[in-house]
Amino acid sequence: MPAPALLFPADPLNPRRPDPHFAWEARVLRDVGGERYLVDHDALLAGHAEEAVRQVPQDCGPLWYRGWMIPSADYAAFARALAGRGANLLTSAAGYASAHELPGWYRVFEGATPPSVWIPVRTAAQPGPEELAAAVERLGGRGPAIVKDYVKSRKHEWHEACYVPELADLAAVGRVVARFVELQGEYLAGGVVLRRYEEFQRAGRDETGPDGTGPARNASGQDGSPQGGNRRDGNGGSEGGVGGAAGGRGGGDGRAVEARVWWLDGEPVLVGPHPDMPGQSAEPDLTEIRPLVRALGCRFVTTDLASRADGSGWRVVEVGDGQVSDLPRGIDASGLLTSLIAA
Repeated sequence: MPAPALLFPADPLNPRRPDPHFAWEARVLRDVGGERYLVDHDALLAGHAEEAVRQVPQDCGPLWYRGWMIPSADYAAFARALAGRGANLLTSAAGYASAHELPGWYRVFEGATPPSVWIPVRTAAQPGPEELAAAVERLGGRGPAIVKDYVKSRKHEWHEACYVPELADLAAVGRVVARFVELQGEYLAGGVVLRRYEEFQRAGRDETGPDGTGPARNASGQDGSPQGGNRRDGNGGSEGGVGGAAGGRGGGDGRAVEARVWWLDGEPVLVGPHPDMPGQSAEPDLTEIRPLVRALGCRFVTTDLASRADGSGWRVVEVGDGQVSDLPRGIDASGLLTSLIAA
């Protein structure tokens, strides 16, 4: 069987070269002896999967994708279109959804990640008051929380569309959720998630949280990987996990200290900083995380980890599919890419 090749999004302005955001990865792949092909990400999201993969050679064998996030339904169409050309993605559509969307991975990591509840939403419509009240009750009924969807938060609109200071204030919950749904619009992924807001260790000198009263608190958001559609603020584009920015604040001071761990077949192959803060360094304890990653059963995943403010251990802020999780600039990706083409 041939070694796996990697698929990268094509540059929309020059379809014969990789998207500029991933060009450096493509160069590293070439340097380690790997093969790459290009796909049209915009065509894929427009529902034209066969057109999106027309540059992929027939019968090219096993493939990994490295690019902007893809909604789970579009990823399934992507996999089918490639199979029709005699190629196969090494991450199945079911495996992608399990790692990419919070309901797919949460039960495995429950207890190691902030408590969460979710409400499926079929259209870009706000859940009703009764649904929100029931969700709040399932989350314990009181305390601060984060609002997100199955994949992303809007941490840069922190007080407006992300942070709920007190779950018992159902009117405030409704306002934040309504604004979040409005801003996500057609990009709302799966449904609305409420996630407990936890205290994490922070970098720098700023020791106040988003409400100005305490240490950094965070919980959620796979926003560090490239997002389809609004691509520049996605899980590799530019945003970063909610665990990556306390209170949605920018800059180096006051950000939660996070590590992103890349796992292949249950083993960590790269540990580095979160893409939001590539200059940070962290050495997470993976003892309790490793068996959970293996239990998830997905071949190529990432975990974003943050240390609790009280020093009691590391928490899983987010799990992601490794194909759509961003690498921080300046990191040595050669070992990761070598592992992928040897898988």
